[in-house]
Amino acid sequence: MSFLYFNAASGRRPLPGPSRAPLAFHARLPGYEATPLLSLTALARDSDLSAILVKAEAQRFGLPAFKVLGASWAVYRALAEKFGRAAEQWTSVEEWRSILDRWPPICLSSATDGNHGRAVARIARWLGMRARIYMPLGTVDARIDAIRSEGADVIIVDGTYDDAVARAARELEANGMLLQDTAWEGYETIPGWIVEGYSTLLWEIDDALRTLGEPGPTHVLVQIGVGSLADAVVRHFRRADVTPAPVIIGVEPTRAACALRAVEAGHSVEIPGPHDSIMAGLNCGVVSSLSLPVLSSGVDCFVAIDDERAREGMRLLAKAGLVAGETGAAGLGGLIELLARVETRARLGLTSASRVLLICTEGATDPASYRTIVGTPPAASAQSRPA
Repeated sequence: MSFLYFNAASGRRPLPGPSRAPLAFHARLPGYEATPLLSLTALARDSDLSAILVKAEAQRFGLPAFKVLGASWAVYRALAEKFGRAAEQWTSVEEWRSILDRWPPICLSSATDGNHGRAVARIARWLGMRARIYMPLGTVDARIDAIRSEGADVIIVDGTYDDAVARAARELEANGMLLQDTAWEGYETIPGWIVEGYSTLLWEIDDALRTLGEPGPTHVLVQIGVGSLADAVVRHFRRADVTPAPVIIGVEPTRAACALRAVEAGHSVEIPGPHDSIMAGLNCGVVSSLSLPVLSSGVDCFVAIDDERAREGMRLLAKAGLVAGETGAAGLGGLIELLARVETRARLGLTSASRVLLICTEGATDPASYRTIVGTPPAASAQSRPA
């Protein structure tokens, strides 16, 4: 059963604009290229919308999700702070690794449902570091195997994602560095850098629209989870120079709607487990302490969707030629839910003039599940450009 919350506290107040420094940093990493901004023309026409734009993050530095943007920038900032400016003076990953070899080795640790942990493991492999990744019990084998393929040690925690976060923090080695994309009291600097790192994909959207000579979105739907990506989205689209400000809508699973419940209550709320939605990357019981104030003041509406909406989103994206995992399709799942509610559609101003932006945050990170839901393997669903 899906449900909504309209946030009366969202005033669309301008926020300081994020820097483009993370984009310049990412351009130095091996294999960087901007991910595509795609237009789902047929789906927009069928939905009586002017445009549905999708930022496709199924391939980012050879990984099937956007998470490496935040993790890499946070590692860079953390190492520069730890070792000084010498850790910043490099032009290739190989040079960066050779500079770090001068200091004692570091083990990168993190908790994850899949994509963030693999990103941390990839960075550790780039830099010749060890990685220890904690994952909640019930994580599918494909996501565990993908992290192990990066050379990381994987520890399965008998509990939820939040239990895995707590254990990763508790068991941090003396020479370890915790790379977590959620924040709590006393641990907000690295999560803040992760939010900054996500700005790269948003600047890429602006640059692509400018090149095409097209206006920005009127509505933005973003998956929440712990809230870091949604935090970056709010900071980007609530800049003073973004006029008119778009309507921002957060999407969560019904059984892990931690941001919706927190904003509704006016304070952090813990959603008890099990958090067992197929949208694994959104199965979080507590919203990041860093992001909650930003979401409270900047997200206009929250929609909590059931798993079937995510499945519908996956099938529609596959029909358009775009491979998306369950979490990746959640934004479209949220849009499907909103369009099915006539009064909600009117209240949000979703009209034939609306330009809706979605972020497909991941590809098919569980190929077996993808085939079951869509009916074809991921490779058979992919086309060169959705339409």
